[in-house]
Amino acid sequence: MNIKDKYKVESIDSKETDEWLLHKHYLKRLVSISYSFGLFKHNELVGVCTYGNALPSTMRRGFCGLKYEDIVYELNRLCVNEGLDKNVLSHFVSKTFTLIPKPKILVSYADKNVGHVGYIYQATNWLFTGESHTQLDWKVKGKEHIHSRTLMDEFSYEKDRIKKLKEKYGDDLYQAERIPKNRYVYFIGTRKQKKEMLKSLKYEIKPYPKGKNKRYDASYKPQVQTKLF
Repeated sequence: MNIKDKYKVESIDSKETDEWLLHKHYLKRLVSISYSFGLFKHNELVGVCTYGNALPSTMRRGFCGLKYEDIVYELNRLCVNEGLDKNVLSHFVSKTFTLIPKPKILVSYADKNVGHVGYIYQATNWLFTGESHTQLDWKVKGKEHIHSRTLMDEFSYEKDRIKKLKEKYGDDLYQAERIPKNRYVYFIGTRKQKKEMLKSLKYEIKPYPKGKNKRYDASYKPQVQTKLF
């Protein structure tokens, strides 16, 4: 049985991704989700993929300008169980392209800080457009594994989150320069739409980067295994 027959990809409710993102994905945090998809094997959920457009407007405009700002969406989470068939990840991502309303400009970032190059994007023919801009992240001494956004989320409803963080962590709170991420973009739509979007792309298309890809621990088994009927 080939991959197409063994695995199915369907839209799922965003709430069905919560456990995967909080416990299985290496960042251990939820994100803004506009579209969520599930990978099913023998009618059981074995992977999730989510897209959102909560990127800052300046960042969305940075790809193809103001005209296309509202159709820029980020592939912000991709997570599957271990031990699946070879090439199933690229099959999963490719199938989500057919389910997302079109046209869309899809973007994603491979986090080199955790050893990701972005080979899944290369395997599914995304365009590599260089590295993201450098910026400063908030860190806590001895807890550097905690993502800066996770720290900020501790006081998400406060007006001055930085002040609250400083009160909590004191001198252990500091800022560190974030390693730039590999930036990828993918166009979906009609042939004419994709041609027009590509023509408007503000970034230079570059050769794919190479390097050793590091795997993170994804052994956690989600308790809720949605059945597909």
